[in-house]
Amino acid sequence: MAPKGKVYRGSVKDFPGFDASQDAEALYNAMKGFGSDKEAILDLITSRSNKQRVEICQAYKSLYGKDLIADLKYELTGKFERLIVSLMRPPAYSDAKEIKDAIAGIGTDEKCLIEILASRTNQEIHDLVAAYKDAYERDLEADVVGDTSGHFKKMLVVLLQGTREEDDVVSEDLVEQDAKDLLEAGELKWGTDEAQFIYILGRRSKQHLRLVFDEYLKISGKPIERSIRAELSGDFEKLMLAVVKCVRSTAEYFAERLYKAMKGLGTRDNTLIRIMVSRSEIDMLDIREVFRTKYEKSLYNMIKEDTSGEYKKALLKLCGGDDDAAGEFFPEAAQVAYRMWELSAVAKVELRGTVQPAGSFNDDGDAQVLRKAMKGLGTDEGAIIEVLTQRSNAQRQQILKAYKAHYGRDLMADLKSELSGSLAKLILGLMLTPAQYDAKQLRKAVEGAGTDESVLIEIMATRNNQEIAAINEAYQEAYHKRLEDDLSSDTSGHFKRILVSLALGNRDEGPENLTQAHEDAKVVAETLKLADVSSNDSSDSLETRFLSILCTRSYPHLRRVFQEFIKMTNHDVEHAIRKRMSGDVRDAFVAIVRSVKNKPAFFADKLYKSMKGAGTDERTLTRIMVSRSEIDLFNIRGEFMDLFDKSLHHMIEKDTSGDYRKALLVLCGGED
Repeated sequence: MAPKGKVYRGSVKDFPGFDASQDAEALYNAMKGFGSDKEAILDLITSRSNKQRVEICQAYKSLYGKDLIADLKYELTGKFERLIVSLMRPPAYSDAKEIKDAIAGIGTDEKCLIEILASRTNQEIHDLVAAYKDAYERDLEADVVGDTSGHFKKMLVVLLQGTREEDDVVSEDLVEQDAKDLLEAGELKWGTDEAQFIYILGRRSKQHLRLVFDEYLKISGKPIERSIRAELSGDFEKLMLAVVKCVRSTAEYFAERLYKAMKGLGTRDNTLIRIMVSRSEIDMLDIREVFRTKYEKSLYNMIKEDTSGEYKKALLKLCGGDDDAAGEFFPEAAQVAYRMWELSAVAKVELRGTVQPAGSFNDDGDAQVLRKAMKGLGTDEGAIIEVLTQRSNAQRQQILKAYKAHYGRDLMADLKSELSGSLAKLILGLMLTPAQYDAKQLRKAVEGAGTDESVLIEIMATRNNQEIAAINEAYQEAYHKRLEDDLSSDTSGHFKRILVSLALGNRDEGPENLTQAHEDAKVVAETLKLADVSSNDSSDSLETRFLSILCTRSYPHLRRVFQEFIKMTNHDVEHAIRKRMSGDVRDAFVAIVRSVKNKPAFFADKLYKSMKGAGTDERTLTRIMVSRSEIDLFNIRGEFMDLFDKSLHHMIEKDTSGDYRKALLVLCGGED
């Protein structure tokens, strides 16, 4: 069942000792008389391969002169019937039926068209075109052309030719040229040359395109997906993103589609059925592995929670097993993690804030506008927002001085008196220097009853040496105490040691040292109990060295350490830390690792969590929007879109209100 030389990765296999006539008889008996034995039907059909099911259909016809699919349709109902009937069709005919349904009648199911045509191999496309002609006596390309339009239609037609170069075709000379052509067709061009995207993404082999995407990241500083989102739109954008995802990892593409089909309220049963049926004899085991790693739950358990009855039982049989042997890390996931660290090391990302210094800046004029906005009855919050969210921090410091010189008043005190709630916290935060703001957030996190460890971790794990030095100075000036002393008195154990080490701001800033990286990776592996050979070091000594490595080695060096760690253990370091550590220590080390891997993505994740679900964590939202607005908020926006398929702007707009929302949206700097 697997191609020659390849390991079979489907969940459904040929049934041993198969007898088509015997199975046909069993199905006939399960459906005769009053009612039907659904359990017997699902047990039999889900444990036979597609080739065997086709033989059962033929045997059923020979024995009883009846059409098995017609009888199943008559006896079964709803989602269970759709699933069982889909399993009875050969794969190409099943795809043909899905596409016919997607373009029949009023409206088109573009998502179905995209999923099938973006993910199928050349041979599968050829079989699909032939099956469509045989089943409906119509030309598939003509029907697709008649039902779609524009660049979306053109790319679908290219995919329908099934002429993508095979994976052994990699033109190394063309890799750089293709990456350059894609960049010039999009980011560097006024308007977009969609034809270039269609030609390269529709024709080149998957292996070639993976190299092109790596090269594109190197020369542009951003993944190809982000450029597609910026340059293309609508169904054409969705189709090209699906092609890119399938080029990178078809299993990951389907894992994501399955997750989205089941998450939230309601289940997209058509999508769930289509994928579970179509991948059950191709790569279901790979999809399960990626699903477990990416979503930290098994596909089996998600199906179990989200469906019911015979429909659930049949889906679980197709799934083929439960991967929740908690926290296991799979070989394919380790390879993906290694590649991520490799790309993290080579990507030349230009960090960009969303707030720039205002041109034609006039500190005295701004001071007058602010005074007028706060004078007399009522406050003009709009004018305050317009001025202060569109000036750089350095310019705001000048406005503070100009306001004092002009009116003999403290602007901060006036703003505090006139504004309230979330808006006041945001505006007052903008008026502090970055170091003063971080110092204030840290002070709030340690003073009073209880400690806000998440704030301590977020700030201490993500600031560079210069920022840490400035925070220490600002903390001493504002509170007449050393930050290190407050951290020591308010925390304990290994967590205290991590924070104190980070507060020293002694992280090395040099390049990687490959020999040292290998040794460091061994210490990390031994500490996390993943090394083959145990060290002579005591447990305390290992933990001290582990802490020192994560808190003092340079980011380029740590990227190399984490790659060496994967080579040594077949585990990703973040996954290993999550599994083998707990509490604040685990959270602090994970924050360091994620910051090393991709700091903007770390903040994007925190912003998403601050707004998802019921209620909004306004403290976190405000803190990140203020502190990253002049550093990397533009990059955070890009990562947010990549990770969550929605823009930061849209989520802020939906989740906040009033003047607070207005100010946040200005800081956000645009809709993606």
